[in-house]
Order: sequence, then structure tokens, then C-alpha cells
Amino acid sequence: MTARTGWGKDRLIRAAANESGSRGTASGEVSPDLPDPSEQGSSERGSQNGSLPRWDFSEISKSIPAQREETGQLIGEIPDILRKGEQLAEETGTQSNSSVVSWLETYLQKVDRIAGLLDEQFSYAYCNYTIATSDSAWIREINRLEEQSMPLSGYSTRFRLIFRDILRNLSLTPDSSGLKKFLAQLPAESIIQRLEYFLQRELEGLEHQMSPELEDLASDLQRSAGDAWGRLQSSMSSEMNCRWNDVTGETKTVVELRNLAFSPSRQVREKAYHLELSLWKRHETAFAAALNGVKGNSISLYNRRNYPDMLDPSLRSSRISRKTLDSLIQAMEDALPMFRRYLKRKASCLGQKTLAFYDLFAPVGEQTEEFSYREAEEFIVDRFNSFSPDLGEFARNAFKNRWIDAQPRSGKVGGAYMTDFPLHDEARILANFDGSFSAVSTLAHELGHAYHSAQLEGLDFINRDYPMTLAETASTFCETIVYHSAIEQARGDGKLALVEGLLMENTQVIVDILSRFRFERSLFQARQNGELSPHELNELMLDAQRETYGDAVDDSLRHPYMWAVKGHYYSTDLAFYNYPYAFGQLFALGLYSQFRENPGEFPETYRNLLRNTGTMSAVDLCRMAGFDIETPDFWKSGLSMLEPYVEWFENAAGNQRSS
Repeated sequence: MTARTGWGKDRLIRAAANESGSRGTASGEVSPDLPDPSEQGSSERGSQNGSLPRWDFSEISKSIPAQREETGQLIGEIPDILRKGEQLAEETGTQSNSSVVSWLETYLQKVDRIAGLLDEQFSYAYCNYTIATSDSAWIREINRLEEQSMPLSGYSTRFRLIFRDILRNLSLTPDSSGLKKFLAQLPAESIIQRLEYFLQRELEGLEHQMSPELEDLASDLQRSAGDAWGRLQSSMSSEMNCRWNDVTGETKTVVELRNLAFSPSRQVREKAYHLELSLWKRHETAFAAALNGVKGNSISLYNRRNYPDMLDPSLRSSRISRKTLDSLIQAMEDALPMFRRYLKRKASCLGQKTLAFYDLFAPVGEQTEEFSYREAEEFIVDRFNSFSPDLGEFARNAFKNRWIDAQPRSGKVGGAYMTDFPLHDEARILANFDGSFSAVSTLAHELGHAYHSAQLEGLDFINRDYPMTLAETASTFCETIVYHSAIEQARGDGKLALVEGLLMENTQVIVDILSRFRFERSLFQARQNGELSPHELNELMLDAQRETYGDAVDDSLRHPYMWAVKGHYYSTDLAFYNYPYAFGQLFALGLYSQFRENPGEFPETYRNLLRNTGTMSAVDLCRMAGFDIETPDFWKSGLSMLEPYVEWFENAAGNQRSS
């Protein structure tokens, strides 16, 4: 996962801040009680005896106080700049082109700098929060930044209207055609020229913009309306627990129960599955109310913003065409028989006629190889070098300069992510290294995100903001390099485990993601006619799973409450936050297949592609690189890379049995 903030409203950070339920300090104020990072684990050096490294923030932390002050000052200047723009827009036919250019350059320079400043500060606060979750100072700082950036949405609304009227006053149409005529008069080095795609999207946004008053109201209500439902789902699902052992009194949270799906014992997996379902059942009324509230809120806003289809806002934010999505979905659907073959073979490996839902993550084979952190570094750098020397050198630099916090410890969140510090042209990666190949693969994934950010260095900050569909490109690509190399070298039971792990992961990203997409599409359609009961939500989810998993999963042992599990459904900002994962996975696999066909020239094509992810639509970006993502063929080229692994697994796993 990567953290990108754009205007400072990073989804990952917002989710963490919202969970606290606390309020930040007043807009523009500097929290006086932030702990000194030099006293935190984030800046401690690992000892020389091989202990895992922690982050080094020694240089970045010095600049944060000045950044806070500059951010408040710049945000405070925007209203006056907008008022000047409104005056220009009212002076029909009288303003000079030079005055418009001067005004527009000033506005863009200010908002671009604000974007970089907020990115940097959000990253700094979130990094420190995730290694010291009990320290409320960092939650307060995240909330302060959110509150400080809240007016920016309204400023964007006003800017679009001003720019539209100014173009009209210059006898230009407020669309891409008029914009190109306006830009044709400007020097190439102008920031206006560099931000053409940003301005084009701003003009396109006018079609889906309410009045400034209604947009302000929607923004003000968001935290107490749509966001509140998401906080309810998050807080409830994090607190739910049940008795696991009646003798010892041991309890487990719903998160711990879900993690037991990876247990090698089917008895443990089955017990955890039934206990988990009972917890969702116990609280289903509250979760259904929250989901109905979120989707009802979204439908109201989408209708008022003139979106004819509930998918349209997602397509816009993903920067893809409907034709692209249709082609992606078609390729995924066409691949379902291949994945069902794998699942049926897995069932036989587990001694079952058909898989239960709780068998999907059951291990097959045994990956016994363990890596020291140093060995993981050498393995990753070596594999990255096989793609291109600059990728290998980048990874080496990240390890050397302590961009990675790898040590699991109390107070640190689980999982992994990457976030960048654009003002310093650096990145930071959170990981929890345990020596497994999965941990090595995770490091490669997050280093891919960091490499993507490095390709954007020198660009305007606004042009570094790319959509979720392209956010997983470099990460999945780098993970693919490492994974496929490891499989080629592995033997015996270890290779079986690696291949099965690869297929298991892709099954989730293709088959399960397709079920989530179908569920959400059906949910939006049904919700327009009224609220849905928990039973109706269960039926929609079961139908979606039945259509995708087919006869490879026991119809009586599916997961009807996946609608309560997935937090993405409960965010008004993340509707249809499912297919971008499949897009990223198949896009990276398709690119990897291109690399294998042309290893000499492809790395340069790849770097150019990454560098332009924030300056054009995904369709145009891929067309520039020679790929057509509006047809199923490109997506099938990625899926075709998995077919040999399915065939190998079917043959190699024939005599495999697991408990």
C-alpha cells in the first residue's frame, strides 16, 4: 500500500485519524505537544549485532516546524487570490491576457506548494503515529492537518468557476479545446503549461459540481455524516471479540479469528470461521445501518452532481474509461475457469471434495527457507538488478539510508506501507520483518512504491498525484520480479508453497475482487430503492460469491458477511475501491510479460510510464507506452502468465495432502 496525499487528504491517514474520534487543534495552529522524534523509536539506530533497523528522521524532523508555519501562511493567502480572480472574471472583455496569466500562475504556484507541504507533514505525522499508536499527540496532529486542509475543497470549487468564466471572457470554450488555445500563447516553461492535465480535469469537474454553497455544506457535513458511518464500522470491528477457549478463558478479536484462516489445521480454521460469523451476526443491525447510511449518502451526492451511473465517480477518480473497465472485467470473468481449476486441486490437496471459504488461505506445501534482514536486502537488490541497475541501486540506497522501519514491536501497527516525503525526495517504508519469504516479498512491494515516487522527482507536486489504478503498478511489478525469480530457483515442497502462494494471492485479487465488485454494483442498484436488511445484504454477497467462485467453493460454506468485513464499503470516498486492485495486479503482470519479451528496451519505457502517471489518463498513458487497455487482450496477456503455474500446480500437487 502507498500513502499519497495530493491536497493532503490521504485515504490511509484519514482512516487512522477518523478512528480516534478526536478533534484537532484549530486550523492554522501548531500543536505544541508533539513528541520529539529523537526520543522515539523512529530515530534509533539498530545495533551492530544484526537487529532490525528503525527509521531515521533526523533531517526531516528539523524542517517540520517551518513547514507548518509556511502551510498556514499559504492557505491564508488563497482567499485573497480567489477574490482577485473573481474580479478578473467579472470584468468581461476588459482584462488583459497578461493579467490573467499572472493571476493563474500565482494561484497554481501557491496550491502546488501547499500540496507538497501537506504531503510531507501528513507523511511525517502518520509515520510517527504508526510506530507509537498509543501516543495521542500524533493523532491530534493528523486531525489538525485534516482540519487545516478542509477549506481547500471549497477553494477548488471556486477556482473552477473562476477559470471557466475567465476563459469565456477570452472568447474561449471552458473545455479541453479552449484550454489548448489558451495554453498555445504561453511559454513552455510556464507552470500553467506543466499543469495542463490538472487544469483539464478541473474544467471537467464543472460538469459534476454543485453550487459552491452546496459543496461547502457537503464538505462540512462529511465528517458527521458519511465519515461517521465509516468510523462506526471501524471502531466496532476492531473491538469485537469472543471466547476462544472455555477452559483458559482465552478470547480472540474478530481480526485474530480472520487471521486463523491461514492456520494449517482445518479444525482451527473451521472453528474460527464459525465464531467469526457469529460475531458479525450479533452486530449485523449496526453494520447494515452503517452501510445503508454510507451508500445513501453517496447516492444523494452523486445524483446532485449529475452522475448518471454510480460507477462514474470511481471511473473519474481512477482516470479510466468505461471501456477500459468493461475490458478488465471481461478478462477477469474469462479467467474464472482457470482459477477454479486451481481451487479444485487445492481442495484435493486438503483432502476435501470442495473448498470451504475458510480453506482459501490454508497453506499447501511448506516454505522453510528463512532470511536474515541482510540476506533479504541482498536477495532483493540482486533481483532488482536483473531488471535494471538503477532499480537495484535505488533499493540499496533505501536500505543504506534507513528508509525502512522493519522491527516489529509493541505500539507499532501491523502490515506494511510506503509514504513519500516530496520536499526531501525521500520515502519511508513500514514493515514487520519476520524472516519469511512473504516478508521479503512485502519489502520488494513497498520498495516498488518508493521507486515509483523517485521517478516523479523534479515534477510539480500536483503532477505527482496519480490514481489508485496506477498506484500499485510499480509495487506489484517489483514483487513479481522477486516472486517469479524465487519460484524459478525453488525446489520440492518449497516451490509448491511458493506457487500455491502466488496463485492464492492472485485468486484474491481476481476472483474475490470480482465478487466484491459485483456485490457493490448490486448494492448501489438496490439501495436506490430503499434500505436493505442484513438478510438482503447477505444474499447479495452470497450471490456475488456464487457467480465468481462457482462450484470451487462449497455453496453452504461461503462468507455472507464480507460486506461487514471490508472497510472500503464504508467510505464515501472509496466507492468501488475493489477493481483498482485487479487493475494494478494485471497491469503489472502485463508489463512484466512485455519486459520478458524485450528486456533490453523495456526498462526505459517503464520509467517513462511511471513518470507520467500523474499527468495523463491511464488510457493515454498506456497508449503512449504502446499498450491498449481498452481491449481485453492486454489484460489477458497478464493473466496468461498465471496459466503455466496453474498447470504446474495441478501436476505437482497431485499427491500432496495437508491436515
